[in-house]
Parts: sequence; C-alpha cells; structure tokens
Amino acid sequence: MMNIFRLAGDMTHLLSIIVLLLKINATRSCRGVSLKTQELYALVFVCRYLDLFTNFISLYNTIMKIIFLASTFTIIYWMRFHKVIRVTYDREQDTFRYQFLVLPCLVLAMVLNSEFTVMEVLWTFSIYLEAVAILPQLVLLQRTNNIDNLTGNYVFLLGSYRALYILNWIYRFMTEPNYRQYLVWISGIVQTIVYIDFFYYYIKSWRNNEKLSLPA
Repeated sequence: MMNIFRLAGDMTHLLSIIVLLLKINATRSCRGVSLKTQELYALVFVCRYLDLFTNFISLYNTIMKIIFLASTFTIIYWMRFHKVIRVTYDREQDTFRYQFLVLPCLVLAMVLNSEFTVMEVLWTFSIYLEAVAILPQLVLLQRTNNIDNLTGNYVFLLGSYRALYILNWIYRFMTEPNYRQYLVWISGIVQTIVYIDFFYYYIKSWRNNEKLSLPA
C-alpha cells in the first residue's frame, strides 16, 4: 500500500544512492565508502527482489527494484574494477568480517519466518540482513578522521529512509485492518537503532557547522 510515508521513504532511499553515485563519479574516489556494506546491500536486494521474475506488483515497484539493483552493482563495479576509483578504496580500513552478519541472519531466517519456502526464507533473510548491513560502513567512518559531506549525507539519508518506513508501518497499522508484519517491524526498529549514534553526531556537526567525525 502506497502512502505519503512510504513514498517519502522510497524517495529518500533513492536519493541516498544518487548522492553516493554522484560522489564517486564526480570525485573519482570511493574513499570513506565501505565496499562490504555495498556488497551486503547487493545481497539484500538480490534475495528480496527474486519476485521480479514471478510476481508483477506495479510498474513503480518494478522500476524501483531495477534501480536499486543496477545502482548497487554499479557502485560495486566501480569500487572493484574502475582503474581510477578502485585505487582510492580504503581496503586496509574496511575490514569488518561480514560473515558474522550473513550467517546469523541466514540461520535466523530459517528459524523465524512466516512460511518455510525458499522464496520466503530468502525474503526474510534480506529483511534481517538489511537491519545490520550498514555496520561495516559505520565502522569505517569511525576509523577515519576525514568524513566528507557527501558520504555523511549518504549515510544520513539511508538511515532516514528506514525511519520514514517506521512511520509508514504505524500509518498502515492504524488504517488497515489486520495489518501485521512483526518480523519486519522488529528488524526495522533494530536498523533504526543502529543509526542513532550516527544521527546524533551528524546533527551535532551540522548545528555547530563542524566537520563530521565519529568517536573511535
């Protein structure tokens, strides 16, 4: 169901990716961007959007899914293979071992799901993984003292998208009879909590007109 909060969340999510694409393309640098987070999001989108081949919901829905998939794989390609951009990747700092996120989320999806089928387990896995996919990016930002504005804006917009989705869920709960998605709600709340520390320092730096930095 589409409402103003869902639309605002989608547009904020889309804007976050546009900001990141512009940053990398314009500066020819991916410094401060976590490849591990981008690969986790690629895994999230692949597992969640398998229904592209089986279930048409709307043209809007299909286009948004294709955009998220294409943009994320474009970023990964630039960071891994572009002859200029790849040399700016902070490989030595981006060392978060994301298998400690992927494996627990997969096990949890196999245990806690609404239906034990391949498609449903993979969809549920994507929900759990998205809640923690930003962690490598946040850790990388903590390790650097030079967070540029575009990278900070990207992370802020990405966190704001999930906060707007929580408002969407509240709205739907109040207006749609029998609307219940407990696993999605809990995962979304966890994901928003992960961003709280970043939000605090982002807003603080903006109010004080200071360079954004996170405590180590």
